[in-house]
Amino acid sequence: MTPPLLEVGGVTKRFGGLQVLRGVNLSIGAGELRCIIGPNGCGKTTLFNIITGAFPPTSGTVRFRVEDITGRPPHAISRLGIARKFQVPGIYPTLAVAENVEIPLLSRHGLAAMLRADARTDTRLHGLLTRFRLRPHALRAAGVLPHGQKQWLEIAMLIASDAQILLLDEPTAGMSAAETSATVELIRQLQHEHGVAALVIEHDMNFVRRLACPVVVMLRGTVLFEGGYAEVQAHPEVRLAYLGHAAGG
Repeated sequence: MTPPLLEVGGVTKRFGGLQVLRGVNLSIGAGELRCIIGPNGCGKTTLFNIITGAFPPTSGTVRFRVEDITGRPPHAISRLGIARKFQVPGIYPTLAVAENVEIPLLSRHGLAAMLRADARTDTRLHGLLTRFRLRPHALRAAGVLPHGQKQWLEIAMLIASDAQILLLDEPTAGMSAAETSATVELIRQLQHEHGVAALVIEHDMNFVRRLACPVVVMLRGTVLFEGGYAEVQAHPEVRLAYLGHAAGG
């Protein structure tokens, strides 16, 4: 049996007397998708912080490709191929769109590669710009892009850094319906064509439904339930705690 790409085991987190995570267990395989839903304050963002090394857990482990990476610094975890996207796009607004993608594309392979861009680099750059619908805007300053395209640009930058798993925090926040639909398509393409895995925190249940992947429901710092979208909708505790009404109510 193939081991998970990422495995969170029994993770807890306390901030003084406040326990934010209570024995969270979660795993995801290479090329898989998971949506994480739950009310504000249930621990979703804290979980991402622990996976990416921003916070150390109080107890428990985080493993990537079986290797224990618990408590490693963020830059070391990022180098392994775990990339996080925050709600606010982390782009270089004064640089051209193409330059934003080129920086992680070259820096991933060290100084020598940065000084020696070649045809393969150009091909991958153009491929990423095309994939993320940004090629017509390649020479524009990234800061003038509409919000949805800024979100796509940041995801393109993460893929350019050779990310193997994306941690996406509300990637469709502020997007139009058309942009949200396109984002579903992009994530699916990254999964099927590039084998990229993704953990997605999302409040937009229409987006969760359309992504059609397993859903992890968090409540009060623990995983309440994991299953398909229809199972989540039908689960009485989930409906009461998150969707606001009990089954049949």
